[in-house]
Amino acid sequence: MSARPLPVSTPGEQGVDASGIHAFLDAVEAAPDMEPHSLMILRHGHVVASGWWAPYTPERRQLLYSLSKSFTSTAAGFAAAEGLLRLDDPVISYFPEFDADITDPRSRAMLVRHVASMASGHLGETYAEAFRLDRKETVRGFLLMPPDRDPGTVFAYNQSATYTLAAIVQRVTGQSLTAYLRPRLFDPLGIGEAAWRQGPAGRDLGFSGLHAATDAIARLGQLYLRDGVWEGRRLLPSSWIAEATRAHISTADGTAEGALSDWQQGYGFQFWRSRHGYRGDGAYGQFCLVLPECDAVIATTTATEQTQDLLNLVWRHLLPAFGTAPLPGEKDDTLRSRLARLALPPVEARPEPPARSDAWAGAEFVPEGGACADQRTLTGVAVAKGDKGWRVSLAEGDRRIDLMLGTTDWTVDSGSNPTAVSGGWTDPETLRVDVLFLETPHRLTVTCSLPDRTFTARWHTTPLHGGALHKLHAPWPLP
Repeated sequence: MSARPLPVSTPGEQGVDASGIHAFLDAVEAAPDMEPHSLMILRHGHVVASGWWAPYTPERRQLLYSLSKSFTSTAAGFAAAEGLLRLDDPVISYFPEFDADITDPRSRAMLVRHVASMASGHLGETYAEAFRLDRKETVRGFLLMPPDRDPGTVFAYNQSATYTLAAIVQRVTGQSLTAYLRPRLFDPLGIGEAAWRQGPAGRDLGFSGLHAATDAIARLGQLYLRDGVWEGRRLLPSSWIAEATRAHISTADGTAEGALSDWQQGYGFQFWRSRHGYRGDGAYGQFCLVLPECDAVIATTTATEQTQDLLNLVWRHLLPAFGTAPLPGEKDDTLRSRLARLALPPVEARPEPPARSDAWAGAEFVPEGGACADQRTLTGVAVAKGDKGWRVSLAEGDRRIDLMLGTTDWTVDSGSNPTAVSGGWTDPETLRVDVLFLETPHRLTVTCSLPDRTFTARWHTTPLHGGALHKLHAPWPLP
């Protein structure tokens, strides 16, 4: 279904100083290690600012990474409200077929609320080991790993905990998370296309892998800000909103520096507490910031490893912009115009080889050093000249990804593996091509050297799920 537009207003009408938004945009665009992709700001239930840095667009689904966890929490909230799961039930009670295998007292004492709040008792990440112990049923592998402490007493960010919560929801509902949430969350909120990466057991991963538009992030935040009510209709119990967003377990290390960290303010049910409000949080800056004290929601998709710095810019520039009364609107038109023109700068390079054009036509390149360290599946690069310009082909064994170089801007291919490409020749013997995998936060820079016919490839942010380049897109077909 097509998403219903959210109400739109100007910043001034909703008491938001447009100068603060300008300052935030200035700071993000000037930061050397931040690549913004989208921003939506809601105040008093209205979108007061929204923008996408071209070639990213509003309808494009994004890999939300661990922001997916907050959608999993929401699914658990629906299941709890329908009496399908209980927070104080032992996890093992939902998997009776493993009962004889799970003998450790702490594993048997682990409750649903413990996996929901990252308080399983383990002191670190367990997913890789759980998967190794049981590749088909990772929940069993997880439960076979005795917790280091009593469940509920210690925090550890642990993908296995969320995976187990997601597995419980999918078991008691008999549906994938995506299918279960469609009539309960996605359709009522007007969220359009969404798709979730699945694990070996055929379940939606839960801890990561959800692809949805920025608009979906904003709508989820607005539902929580409004205490589970959407357009006058209660979807989630108020009690669930309160439980999911309060701190169940401390994440603090007791240091002065920790007090300034947004990762040391406590953890709820798959939501982080922040220095201001609370948030859904995905790797590389996929954020759903809910600010009850400001009656505001901020949604971002980004490509950066400097996520604390990004939050610091939000607190420095956007938080003070939220006032209590309408403001004069003379700055709003300038902001609207700027938001409409946001764009990532293309690669600075020549669209044609400055010399030796014939040498480049048909040239093939192998990985420098024999293997591509950043992307092992990338085995070769070929350059060809056609009627419509230069084509660069990335080879992964027998598969190829064909990329067309434009003249000065990004060239977008919206096919089954959506990409945007910018690049050209930085000197007569060097070709640089940047590839944005548009349904992810990831950019790959491929550099070809003509003298030795080798190439290098470098991720700006490394895909956490690994795998081949041709798989860097939202799952399909859609449910």
